[in-house]
Amino acid sequence: MPEEALIVVDMQRDFMPGGTLPVPDGDKIISKCNGYIKNFKKRGALIVATRDWHPKNHISFKAQGGPWPRHCVQDTPGAEFVVELPQDAVIISKATEPDKEAYSGFEGTNLAEILRENGVKSVYVCGVATEYCVKATALDAVKNGFETYLLLDAVKGIKPEDEELALKELEKAGVKLLPSL
Repeated sequence: MPEEALIVVDMQRDFMPGGTLPVPDGDKIISKCNGYIKNFKKRGALIVATRDWHPKNHISFKAQGGPWPRHCVQDTPGAEFVVELPQDAVIISKATEPDKEAYSGFEGTNLAEILRENGVKSVYVCGVATEYCVKATALDAVKNGFETYLLLDAVKGIKPEDEELALKELEKAGVKLLPSL
């Protein structure tokens, strides 16, 4: 059983340049994420991909009083992954209910159980956006007892100053920041 997992956070079209909620230069980490997916797959690690999977009337959308434009609506091109996932990747859909927000891949999902059932002890996190879903997922990984690493060369944030604060918060919480692997 794999003792480690790679968690690829929200690498979806709507979060890339040209999408409805783009992370600046988010597309620049696609090849890095793909490289980590291949590397971790070769090592026998569990590959997990989280995704926003919103209903059309999700609470986070401006039309419903939320802060964000409509994005990653279920079964739309904007919700599609932009990374190359293996057939056996575990897909975790979050924020699937109209009235519940979820930034973390653990929030309202069975991700912790899946990791434990597979014998995972360490998780490595990459994806977008550093100060939102990446941060929330990494913090929850620590809270769930997993040794947690952030792959700095495969994450992108929205605002550099917010990303810097997020990295400090993650480090303080026990997440190990790795420049690369």
